[in-house]
Amino acid sequence: MRRSIIYLVLLVGFSVLAIFMPAVPASINTEGINSGDVAWMLAATALVLLMTPGLAYFYGGMINTKNIISTMLQSFIAMGVISVLWIVVGFSLSFGDSIGGFIGNPSTYFMFQNVLDAPVFGTIPLVLFAFFQLKFAIITPALITGTFAERIRFKSYIIFLVLFSLFIYAPLAHMTWHPEGFFFKLGVLDFAGGTVVHMSAGFAALAAAIYLRNKSERKEAIAPANIPFVLLGTGLLWFGWFGFNAGSALGAGPLAASAFATTNTASAAAGLCWVLFDSVRGKKPSALGFCIGAVVGLVAITPAAGFVTIPSSLFIGTMAALISNVVVHWKSKTSLEDTLDVFPCHGVGGAVGMVMTALLANTAVNGANTTGNGLFFGEFELFKVQMLAMAIAITFITIGSFVILKITDLISPLTISSEEKQVGSDYSQHGEILQPYELKKEIAA
Repeated sequence: MRRSIIYLVLLVGFSVLAIFMPAVPASINTEGINSGDVAWMLAATALVLLMTPGLAYFYGGMINTKNIISTMLQSFIAMGVISVLWIVVGFSLSFGDSIGGFIGNPSTYFMFQNVLDAPVFGTIPLVLFAFFQLKFAIITPALITGTFAERIRFKSYIIFLVLFSLFIYAPLAHMTWHPEGFFFKLGVLDFAGGTVVHMSAGFAALAAAIYLRNKSERKEAIAPANIPFVLLGTGLLWFGWFGFNAGSALGAGPLAASAFATTNTASAAAGLCWVLFDSVRGKKPSALGFCIGAVVGLVAITPAAGFVTIPSSLFIGTMAALISNVVVHWKSKTSLEDTLDVFPCHGVGGAVGMVMTALLANTAVNGANTTGNGLFFGEFELFKVQMLAMAIAITFITIGSFVILKITDLISPLTISSEEKQVGSDYSQHGEILQPYELKKEIAA
């Protein structure tokens, strides 16, 4: 109750502060704007936002029936929390004036000052770029929720959400995509977020899986509550991913078309490979398997989408599915508490994508932004830079996430009690029930 009052006061305080900020600039710069690029980027921004509800369905269908609402809400609440945080300080920390190449100056765009009247960002307004990037910031922590689905307190999740966004996501985005960023100046290639989005979510998930594991508790396989939800979520993710990757070209041109094509090809290849590999291992081809594989392919092509050829994307999707499938099988034999395999799919998938970029990038695809050809084309420098950046990023994300988990746990206990787990997070955390009759029978028993 007391924390809720504090949160409400903070939100009201920021809202009041916004009244006194200069909301309308003296003049809005329109010189150099390309209406076609603006139209495409508005559509791409909306597509990326659609991915978060898609993720909610994807995760919600995999979970126990009594935790569907809670799991889906964790994705939706990120849309609210991160949207507000981004306006206040998140965009500044990610893309503000560089401080040492590691973080942006929080005052550069504080409360979105200096955004509307900023110079045109390429051929689009800076405010459009800011909101396109916001959608990346929203889905990244939402991806992590699959790790602690069914186990985390809602209030604790909100605290983790804020801390992760400020101290893990924002520095990674700044280092990778800001012109003065540490990784950017090294020559690291990450077209749409292999490091910033997927590795950050995946290795934070690994940290959470280690932090929350309970060796004395027997791991039980989860029977998916609603596989049609998973299929719907996969479709929304696949559809939205075209905005994610093709939108990262920041314009309506050949590069966007190329990224669009590599995205679809890698996902298709990975989905098929996952199903076929399961069949080779004696399993039946499943809807769940194809959906997971397709998403792994989307993850792996993300850093490479605008740097590799379309045939290369076929190879990337196939290899990512094979490797992630093996890691999922390995993880199932450990004590790691990664409920929905976020680390094998996003952490490993993102890392595979970064390696594949180092191997297969070709300046013929995107010569203006590619810092060199990949190892398979006879150059070693890009491979060296990508591997160095990946090692630094993994270390930073994993250690930083452990620290944030510990701080969150000290402020508000992370995990729900065994009694709350028995009745489900939907009821214990939110007072909402998907199937009241079944819950009443379980409580009575």
